[in-house]
Amino acid sequence: MTDVFGLSHKDASPAKDATPIQPVKHEQVVFCSDERSGLNAIIAIYSTALGPGLGGTRFYPYESEQAALADVLNLSRAMAYKNALAGLDLGGAKAVIIGDPAACKSEALLRAYGRFIQSLGGRYYTACDVGTYAEDMDIVARESSYVVGRTPEHGGAGDSSILTSFGVFQGMRAATEHVYGTSSLNGRRVGVEGLGKVGHRLVDHLVEDGAEVVVCDVSEQAVERVRQRHPSVEVVADTAALTAADIDVYAPCALGGSLDDATVPQLKAKIVCGAANNQLAHPDVEKQLAERGILYAPDYLVNSGGVIQVADEIEGFDMARARARAARIFDTTLKIFEMADVEGVPPGAAADRLAERRMSEVGRLRGIWLGR
Repeated sequence: MTDVFGLSHKDASPAKDATPIQPVKHEQVVFCSDERSGLNAIIAIYSTALGPGLGGTRFYPYESEQAALADVLNLSRAMAYKNALAGLDLGGAKAVIIGDPAACKSEALLRAYGRFIQSLGGRYYTACDVGTYAEDMDIVARESSYVVGRTPEHGGAGDSSILTSFGVFQGMRAATEHVYGTSSLNGRRVGVEGLGKVGHRLVDHLVEDGAEVVVCDVSEQAVERVRQRHPSVEVVADTAALTAADIDVYAPCALGGSLDDATVPQLKAKIVCGAANNQLAHPDVEKQLAERGILYAPDYLVNSGGVIQVADEIEGFDMARARARAARIFDTTLKIFEMADVEGVPPGAAADRLAERRMSEVGRLRGIWLGR
């Protein structure tokens, strides 16, 4: 399952303890409980300045309600920034269902959850996330009109990794343009860490564009699948070997936190651009990258193709239209790099400012009265 709704330093991993809640203001937080089905959920709407809040439903066995609340508040805020940068007329929201999905998930629970979503009258659109799948969304949609990320059999977008990988490739093209003066990856050595749903599709794009690709993955089966499709791909043992390799671009597409105080000094790449969420072990890592002359493409921007894909279902899914929207990640990424240079800030800070500006400038138009 590809988590298309996570992002960067704003996106907390599923909390294992009562992580302090960020002191940010949310428009609405709803606690949902249905004793008979065992539903215990929280829906957090951070902002509807740009439109209804969109964010996935995370089904996870949090150790406490406080931990679940901290996670959903942080993630809903993150979605507001991600959707704003993606150019969507959608706000930021998120939901968590507390419990082990392997033990607790049932038709009754999912349908009860759908009833609560429907009760919000369209303020929140949900989709799949960690612990939930497109088939689950089909069940939730039996009780609610505000569900995306459904199966193709029910008019959904299907595998969101298709446009997630495409969007990362567009962001990488923009980074290459900024650093080398050309958007082509032809002849560049790109290291891809993680060959899951997104990573292996990214390799397809890179090879097609003429890049030399170096990969690693903990799964020998995943590596072999890529090697069979692209025999020219070079394989290294692990992440440490990949980050120290002679590459131009490093693309983290596996777990987060691969860029830390120990990794950055070893990195030879001039660009970091990948699909993984939370690539930076802590916020200061981006400063360390900048000091070494390494350009970082904010992950919550370049991996937004997946959310663009599922959001397109609201209009009635059309892959050509969704792909065209995801292609704009190239232009937005270039704009952020230019802003960062002009304002003297890291790309992550520039991305935050651009998202906040759009929420403010477009969101204020809601104050123009249109009548009933």
